[in-house]
Amino acid sequence: MVVGVDGTSAALQAVDLAAAEAAHRCVPLVVAHAWPGRHFEAPKSRVTVPDLAESVRLLDLATRRARQTEPNLTVVPALMDEGAAEALLRWSARACLLVVGHRDDTSVHHGWGSTAAYLAHHSVCPLLVSRGRVPSRGPVIVAVSGGPVTTLVQAYQAAAYAGGTLTAVHVWTPGRGAASRDVDRAAAESRLDAALNACGSARPRVPVTRLLISEAEIAYTVEQAAWRGRLLVAGMGHKGWAVEAIYRSSGVVSTGRRLCPVLLVPAVPRSRTLPRERSDPLCSAPLPAARGGDPEMAP
Repeated sequence: MVVGVDGTSAALQAVDLAAAEAAHRCVPLVVAHAWPGRHFEAPKSRVTVPDLAESVRLLDLATRRARQTEPNLTVVPALMDEGAAEALLRWSARACLLVVGHRDDTSVHHGWGSTAAYLAHHSVCPLLVSRGRVPSRGPVIVAVSGGPVTTLVQAYQAAAYAGGTLTAVHVWTPGRGAASRDVDRAAAESRLDAALNACGSARPRVPVTRLLISEAEIAYTVEQAAWRGRLLVAGMGHKGWAVEAIYRSSGVVSTGRRLCPVLLVPAVPRSRTLPRERSDPLCSAPLPAARGGDPEMAP
């Protein structure tokens, strides 16, 4: 498992979430930080070239935090000499889960930030976006489109792990006229039931609430789910209604309250063959792991 860190408080919250997930899955955690270094091209008089010593200090802080959160967890720091999106995309081809933090400043553009937004469409493995502290209560909420069951299986497993319930949300388009609406609604219910049943033996015993909504209700439903849910789960892709609605949502509302994490799952297996890393000593030699760390252990 891999967690990407930068200098924001959101990154440290992502480390806490990633450490808990890695401990639950019994896998080592790679704490990765991208230092652009000599490849960094700063706009004129607006951005300072990052300092390597500061990047090393930041990575050490995040690594120690992960070890303090889960003392028995194997934590491996990794410092890469390339852009954050490029580095984390490469890690996603090796990891079972990629975790990133939600940016603090949501006053401009959308509420995600360029790296998380890029990975939301291109990550090879499932992507978990931390948007603050994980709520202790609430259901796991999954967007059901009727496609591959991979997303639903992940949602079921998350709900079982949390000991909570699962809310399955499906969008339907009502026809004109009462008779037509009844037929369309019954068809939508059948599609939702078929998707849930398709999980088969992979579906643990978790209480499930079925929810049908219209397209006009998508934005409101996503907003309420982000406030009240424990986790939002959706299939990854450019056309998923839930992904785009979540992508446009803000992670920190005006009251300062954080929203629940988002798990984005590739709808179909993606190629794990990515371009080779630069032949750079910094890329091929991660920082030494502290007590018990094994740099050669796969994430």
